[in-house]
Amino acid sequence: MKQPLLDMRGIVKSFSGVRALNGVSIQLEKGEVLSVCGENGSGKSTLMKVLSGVWPFASYEGEIFFEGSQVKASSIRDTEVLGIVIIHQELALVKELSVLENIFLGNELGSFARLDDEAMYRRTSELLARVKLDVLPDTLVRDLGVGQQQLVEIAKALNKNVKLLILDEPTSSLTSTEIEILLNIVSELKAQGIACIYISHKLDEVLSLSDWVAVIRDGEHIATKAAADLTQNDIIGMMVGRQLDELFPREVHDIGEVILRVSHATAMQAGASRPQVDDVSFKLHQGEILGIAGLIGSGRTELMQCLYGCYDGQYSVNIELEGKEKAIRSQRTALQAGIAMVPEDRKRHGIVPIMSVGRNITLSVLDNYKALFGAIDEDKESQDIDDYIARLKVKTASADLAIKNLSGGNQQKAIIAKCLLTHPKILILDEPTRGIDVGAKYEIYKLMFALVKEGVSIIMVSSELPEVIGISDRVLVMHEGKLKGDFGYRGLTQEIIMNCAIKEGA
Repeated sequence: MKQPLLDMRGIVKSFSGVRALNGVSIQLEKGEVLSVCGENGSGKSTLMKVLSGVWPFASYEGEIFFEGSQVKASSIRDTEVLGIVIIHQELALVKELSVLENIFLGNELGSFARLDDEAMYRRTSELLARVKLDVLPDTLVRDLGVGQQQLVEIAKALNKNVKLLILDEPTSSLTSTEIEILLNIVSELKAQGIACIYISHKLDEVLSLSDWVAVIRDGEHIATKAAADLTQNDIIGMMVGRQLDELFPREVHDIGEVILRVSHATAMQAGASRPQVDDVSFKLHQGEILGIAGLIGSGRTELMQCLYGCYDGQYSVNIELEGKEKAIRSQRTALQAGIAMVPEDRKRHGIVPIMSVGRNITLSVLDNYKALFGAIDEDKESQDIDDYIARLKVKTASADLAIKNLSGGNQQKAIIAKCLLTHPKILILDEPTRGIDVGAKYEIYKLMFALVKEGVSIIMVSSELPEVIGISDRVLVMHEGKLKGDFGYRGLTQEIIMNCAIKEGA
């Protein structure tokens, strides 16, 4: 019987008595692509950490065989020696070092304490050509875009003579062009006999790229099936344990009078050739979901930062809320005015990673819990934390758990809970479902419709056009800082939005 390249048998991993993995088994042959799908918190990342040596041998139950030999790794270095390399969603490059220095960091060429700079330069050039990245080896990583940095990570993996490449959400922050380049590279690696484990919530990518799809739910291995035999709905059904007949659960709701008028919003970074936001004006109605679409660099996020008082360059904007002019120059004044925002980059701007889930949720409303002599009314705070964790279905072992230990989807729910505790009139959601699974997306969509039924107005920035069309009542389209279109959702198509998003002129 032929021995597979990878054979993980009955993997069990527990944390504080709670099983994150319960007997998961997967196999993979040389030159195959296996996609591992599951909701946030299903156990995908834990399984990859077991495989890559982050969780060392004896910290889990079960066995791992690679090229016929049992793996007993005590660290990532042990698995890299075998040819198992993982590229995490959060890239692990040193931004102040060059591409060459990152690729050879810890694996420098040379002898007798003397580096062979010429050999490393030559090898780096070969690797960059292999991943089709047209930059010089001495280019600083900080000067590269996210997509280019992702390609540097792949080049770094190839330099380690990779036999199995693990890609964790590799396209979550990439443009469509960068995604196409990355997927082509994975296909080429497959043709060269390199196996890949691909983790992604983008099921179209999964089906186009994979030979096999393994689904994990609540730590259990549900099934591994040939990708050619599956549809997106099949995968969703296995992931969430039910069929989501409507990915976008649009609900009828009343839309009221204009609650917000934004006039002449302009934002400029020092040294930029054009404004990031260029004289944009729009209005928002009470109980409305207003979608904002546009390509990366169109100014969507910068416009929201102007409204929330957190743009870090020069900006000006006239804001009229409920008929009254508001001067919003900070997050504090925005919250006081009734505007809350879930930021695009939740890890950098949305959470304090080492703080507990509960303390992250109440961070914006600590004044609500003032007691005598400057103390905190912990009973009242705990009650609000418990109520909002239940309301938003935040999956956490405890409100005292550090929020960094939650899945991306549950971190996002906690950030939304923090915003809702301020009782906003307007909620800004910038890429609210980026990097989270279809089940968590569905819950966030349902919450959005529940909020607008209560009279909250929502502005949603999203790069996913089906989401923009499926959830919004009205859609604004931006291009190079300018507002180029304002559409109702009925009859709106992705083609209409894209034609508007790339057109030149007024």
